[in-house]
Amino acid sequence: MRKYSFLTKMTLFGCILCTLPVIFIGFFSYMKFSKEIQKQVNSEQLQILTQMNSNVEQTLQTVNHALDQLNNSTVMSEVLRRPFTEQDFILYKDLRKEISNTQSFYTNLEDVVIVNLKQNWMLKNSGFYRLDEYLHHSQISNQMMLPNATSWVLNPSLWFYSEEKANASTCPYTISLVQKLPTQDLDKYGLAIANISSCNMPGILDYTPRESETVMILDDQDRIIYHNDPSMIGRYAINTGFIKNPAIFDKPSDQFQTEVDGKKYTATYLRSSYNNWIYMSIISIDSLTKESVKIRNSTILVSIIIVLLFMTVAWISSRRMYTPIRRMIKQIPVKDDSFGGARQNEFDLIGSIMQDLSLSKSRLEQETHRHFQQARDFFLMKLFQGTMRRKDLTEKTEQLGFSDKLDGWKVMSVITVQIDTLEDTSYEKDDLDLLLFAISNIAEETIPAGFRLPPVSIDQTLVILVGQEERHSEEYTRWIYSLTESLQQMIQNILKLKISIGISLPFNDLKHTSIAYREGLEALKHRIHLGVGVIIHYANMNAGKHQLNLDYPWLTESEMFDAIRLADEAKAVESFEHLMHTIFKHEMSPQEYQVPMMRLLNNLLIMIQEAGIRLNQLNPGGESYYEELNKLHLGKEIEEWFLSRLILPLLQIFRERLDSQYQSISETVLDRIHKEFDTELTIEQCAADLHYNANYLSSVFRKETGQTFSDYLTSFRMTMAKKWLIETDMPIKDIAQRLQYQPQNFNRFFRKHVSMTPGQYRESFRKNQS
Repeated sequence: MRKYSFLTKMTLFGCILCTLPVIFIGFFSYMKFSKEIQKQVNSEQLQILTQMNSNVEQTLQTVNHALDQLNNSTVMSEVLRRPFTEQDFILYKDLRKEISNTQSFYTNLEDVVIVNLKQNWMLKNSGFYRLDEYLHHSQISNQMMLPNATSWVLNPSLWFYSEEKANASTCPYTISLVQKLPTQDLDKYGLAIANISSCNMPGILDYTPRESETVMILDDQDRIIYHNDPSMIGRYAINTGFIKNPAIFDKPSDQFQTEVDGKKYTATYLRSSYNNWIYMSIISIDSLTKESVKIRNSTILVSIIIVLLFMTVAWISSRRMYTPIRRMIKQIPVKDDSFGGARQNEFDLIGSIMQDLSLSKSRLEQETHRHFQQARDFFLMKLFQGTMRRKDLTEKTEQLGFSDKLDGWKVMSVITVQIDTLEDTSYEKDDLDLLLFAISNIAEETIPAGFRLPPVSIDQTLVILVGQEERHSEEYTRWIYSLTESLQQMIQNILKLKISIGISLPFNDLKHTSIAYREGLEALKHRIHLGVGVIIHYANMNAGKHQLNLDYPWLTESEMFDAIRLADEAKAVESFEHLMHTIFKHEMSPQEYQVPMMRLLNNLLIMIQEAGIRLNQLNPGGESYYEELNKLHLGKEIEEWFLSRLILPLLQIFRERLDSQYQSISETVLDRIHKEFDTELTIEQCAADLHYNANYLSSVFRKETGQTFSDYLTSFRMTMAKKWLIETDMPIKDIAQRLQYQPQNFNRFFRKHVSMTPGQYRESFRKNQS
């Protein structure tokens, strides 16, 4: 790695310390200003959209008011009630006069169409027609299917001008205000349609879009009513490329970013509260940031000037601060010229000298400590093996610093620690020495230094001499047990090992340490019948065996049987292992162990008969269970036999029974959903009719179908809705009501599942068919 002088490093550090804040502040200022510009432009766009909304709504409300006056006039009322033939010239003239008053300069109306479905006639600017003889009479008549009595819709101009070549509309689409007649009657059989040409929208908006701006107006079905490009009128919003998902218009007004052909745009929209139209302005982000380019260039120039100024100040200041260091280097004797040169770090020389001194001291301390540990361990091994004379004991304890501690102890004991087994652990036999070293460290941390001598390892056994000032035998016994239990628990928690500990008889003469050591080893031999992970006091070894008093664990057996009946494998196996542990923890002869084993087998066979299970289901063509059990002699084999031959097969049988019951319940609920999906069906109602708990029925249904009851019902209703939209002409409002939805909620749910509105879905299918 390349080395640099301290002067160079200090100069670089000063330059970096001075320049980074300038660069950060310049960048932050530029970004902040750019965002403010964009925010201001977006705010202006929202104001422009508000003004456009106001201009359009003023015109639409004027048209609505004029059409209301026409529809409520006495002439219109009389015309709707009469057949209105060619002989009714005066009435026709009066109606034409009323229509002329409606088509004023302020309304921007291109045509007013009056339709009487009951009397089969139609009247518009070009004259009087028999409705069934008019070319597009079916499309015009279908306006009666609009959900509201008054609606603004986008219709093809061809519907109203197809028979007039001379006066044919130059615009492909017409914005129509459709009112159902008579206005005061519930029975609607007529239509009044006020048409505004889509070509008049630029004049109504009274706004000229900027060069990079796209202005759109969408109706409540997300169709384009107005667009910079007239060819886009009549298409859906998703066809523009700017709107990926119409669900983005979920607020009265908002702004979002979109991308088309790798170019980013910012879009601002405003939803009209009058007719739910959406006014939208889309501008390229690049055009918004043009104003910030000059700011960016100016910021860069100013930042460069400030950085150069700071770097000059840092260079001069670093050289002046380096002067005392240069003087110190000149006073250090150098045997070679390895530290010369401008690029060398002058602190390497000082550091190497200090490092040599430190290393020499560390080596000396390590050697001394290593020799001291070896001498201490050798002394302790000779002490436990009894190969030292009393005179040597006194001399060595003083040399090793143990005399003060031993003089204060009035009673002592030897603790012997052995690892029981490495089975079912992550350790190998080669790890024994390392594990004993780890246990020694844990013992040093667990047992306070004032109550022990350092642990020593002898023949795979960790030996510790402990003692204290307390002479009272009971207090001392409690203390020694507490100490060994803490040590055993700590080793279990840290190393995940099972160890056994032997405790010698108390003594007060250090010369008796070797005898105590042999007592500790002798105590550990009793693991042969006590098992692993025990603490054995030599004083209790010959106390005599206590009379066996085995209390059969019938409660644990009952819990195991309940778990088997419920097919709860984890609980059943856990209860079985606890039952076997309770039985085998008692010291008994092999004949005595047969009693609880046979009792468990008898009870299992009784449960099998009560459950109506034949033995040949579990043991087809095999020998008697009693004969098989009598051939087993090891506790591990007996446990595995019960599990593999009885418990696990029983769990499988009960699990299949429960699964069959669940499947029958879920099929009943599914059949009811398919038949009663158009009613107010709930999980509580199904549970009550089937005599089940609602929570239980819900969990069973979810387990079998992978869905909740409400999710499946909603999904099936959406499937039926798509079928009716495709196969029938049923109004969307009627479909929503039949499926137990409010119309607005139905649109939201349908869009969530299908990613388009019901109207869009129906129109999309019909376009594909055509």
